[in-house]
Amino acid sequence: MLRARAGLSVLPEADFAGAGDIDVLIVPGGVVTKELAKPDVIAWIAATAGKAELTASVCTGAILLAQAGLLDGQEASTHWADVEELRTSFPLVRVREQRRWIDNGAIVTSGGISAGIDMSLHLVERLAGRELALRTAHLMEYEWNER
Repeated sequence: MLRARAGLSVLPEADFAGAGDIDVLIVPGGVVTKELAKPDVIAWIAATAGKAELTASVCTGAILLAQAGLLDGQEASTHWADVEELRTSFPLVRVREQRRWIDNGAIVTSGGISAGIDMSLHLVERLAGRELALRTAHLMEYEWNER
């Protein structure tokens, strides 16, 4: 069991070794300082992203993608409070402020929580069609910001 922010319990069904093939890798954000210092985590992200159809990050998950070398030379977005850290720590990343999400093809990054929802709806559109993305936003009573 893992404890997330505010004590939320997360019960993973597999560890890195038992995760199997992953089609879409989503790297969440939050406080990622400890994960940045774990070479096995960064190596797993890099290896898994290399085999996945699509890799996306929400918020400071972009910092983990950058640490894994996945954002070098690419545009990326992150939470507004972490733009300078991403820019300073990873000068090869073309950090874009005030972009809710950025789709680079195999890699998609987003800002904070609501920007991550917008990005997720974009991913639904990309993978399963616009109609399903619009219907999902409607069911969530969410006003989708498509850019």
